Amino acid sequence: MILKSELNARNIITAIEALAVLILRYSFAIINWRTEEIKQIDRKTRKMPTMYKMHHPKANIGRLYVTTKEGGRGLVQDEAAYKAEIINIAEYLNTKYKEDQFVNIVKVHESTQPSMNSILRSAAKILEELNQFSEMNDAKQDGMQHTKRRLREFLKK
Repeated sequence: MILKSELNARNIITAIEALAVLILRYSFAIINWRTEEIKQIDRKTRKMPTMYKMHHPKANIGRLYVTTKEGGRGLVQDEAAYKAEIINIAEYLNTKYKEDQFVNIVKVHESTQPSMNSILRSAAKILEELNQFSEMNDAKQDGMQHTKRRLREFLKK
């Protein structure tokens, strides 16, 4: 319905985020989503603007997720929203469990869940992946700086 409306592109993206992504974010804490399911929803979300001629079929997919200030559409990636929401919930459970008895009950319940159903374990896994990714990027950047330094030294000779 949003894409059929006569809204401009910016308002369409805002409406998608306000309606569709918000509902998904709410369900992340309730439904045990698999990563493949979230990726499939993300694919469908990317197909819809193409079907309604809002995004060209040959255009760069990444441009949908780049902020509008950087020249993109500013759409929120579903997988990134899932990871952010799981981390936020785990952080809330870890910081508020001493203050509120109900949050403490939820945290105790979460710790007894199998590893694939636990929000706390999922958050730890996501944080570990993010740390590994940032370490790889740091290593690549260090490698590029080292290569640039060697090129400068070679050109000076």
